[in-house]
Amino acid sequence: MTRITQQQLESYLWGAATLLRGTIDAGDYKQFIFPLLFYKRLCDVFDEETQTALAESGGDKLYASGREQHRFQVPADAHWREVRQAARNVGPAIQSAMRAIETANPDKLYGIFGDAQWTNKDRLSDAMLRDLVEHFSALELTVANLPEDELGNGYEYLIKKFADDSGHTAAEFYTNRTVVHLMTEMLEPQPGESIYDPTCGSGGMLLSCVTHLRKLKKEWRNVRLYGQERNLMTSSIARMNCFLHGIEDFQIVRGDTLSEPKLIQGDRLQRFDVVLANPPYSIKQWDRDAFASDPWGRNLYGTPPQGRADYAFWQHIQCSLNPKTGRCAILFPHGVLFRQEESEMRRKLVEADAIECVLGLGPNLFYNSPMEACVVICRTAKPKARKGKILFINAINEVTRERAQSFLTDEHIERIVQAYEQFKDETGFSRVATLAEILAKDGNLSIPLYVPPVSTTSGSNPKAGEIGQPDLAGALTAWIESSGNVRKALGLILEER
Repeated sequence: MTRITQQQLESYLWGAATLLRGTIDAGDYKQFIFPLLFYKRLCDVFDEETQTALAESGGDKLYASGREQHRFQVPADAHWREVRQAARNVGPAIQSAMRAIETANPDKLYGIFGDAQWTNKDRLSDAMLRDLVEHFSALELTVANLPEDELGNGYEYLIKKFADDSGHTAAEFYTNRTVVHLMTEMLEPQPGESIYDPTCGSGGMLLSCVTHLRKLKKEWRNVRLYGQERNLMTSSIARMNCFLHGIEDFQIVRGDTLSEPKLIQGDRLQRFDVVLANPPYSIKQWDRDAFASDPWGRNLYGTPPQGRADYAFWQHIQCSLNPKTGRCAILFPHGVLFRQEESEMRRKLVEADAIECVLGLGPNLFYNSPMEACVVICRTAKPKARKGKILFINAINEVTRERAQSFLTDEHIERIVQAYEQFKDETGFSRVATLAEILAKDGNLSIPLYVPPVSTTSGSNPKAGEIGQPDLAGALTAWIESSGNVRKALGLILEER
């Protein structure tokens, strides 16, 4: 076999998904495609390792089958080629093979294939599953043909395609990769650090840190990744994603982070050097009463309203930071910066000097939503020059839209990261505000209060394509402000009633 190109890999992966079209919902493709891809990769690499061991030992089959020659164990009766022989009851054959592999690798692969209904013939006929198995059999997914970083890129491509194809069901599953890249650059993860995502989805934010170190040619194998994810299938996908990227040192656990944090050290939450997160937006279904008397002490700044759990996640993250090295970047909707019902908690966060930077991004960067996003960066031990100050960056115009997709270019990312590193005023773009100034505004962090948009005058010479954009920015930010005030007024009216 020859090396598989990225284009070949992408058409191969998406070709598998198209076989399911019209039979099952697009939102469910991932339950079947990802486990099959991972299963095929395990078997092909097992065979590759066997051939290497045979060559090393002069054909010693006993040596080649030894556990120490293989990263993962694949029992003979659970191998891909056995499933490929099944003409009837293909679903049960796939399911029992996957369970056998999980059982043979209890420390690493327990439960990794998820809970897809392979045995439901109404949804997945034998003929369709045979077609799917044959499709996957077309390429040999060995490390020689497809190195781990390239397979990982293909996997990320598939995650994005599923997000595109399944619409709103993808929101918690996929975060705009260019925003993730920006957040990673701002936090500058270092070799040997621990990195955590409390709502890790398919693991993209965690893997972004590894990609960042690889790109800089820094040691990445000693980085420790940790994540928690509520959804069983998505947490399985995150684990597969790490393995397919060649990462061994990770711990991704399943469970609800607010009601049942799983990453614990002794009688407190485990602490990490770096936290990246895109918590689910303003969830209403959460146990507020339990959080009010949280055994882990996460309500240190107060208990958020039932209708919005954003500050519950924020406080969970604050409690998960290493006291000396801890820093986090959290992607939020703009409302967290100014909503009245959270004003007391926000003021306490400002008073604690926990916040280092508030970055406003342009519209449509949340997946399948026109809503504007902001990134809040906190640091447990700010450099002396930054103490008692918060940097505000208004990057509302730093966004490009192509083919109904909004994203940040490398130039956008570079400009924002540079502003963050320089930590100084730039008219219409960034401003350093003191805590006293912010507290005089009752802790309101709304970016236009500190970085007013620059109006385009006839004397200025804006770049091509930028004419009128600052005015649009002003209109948008004014709208954010007014909508917050309207919500506050409505809240008061409803309370009076």
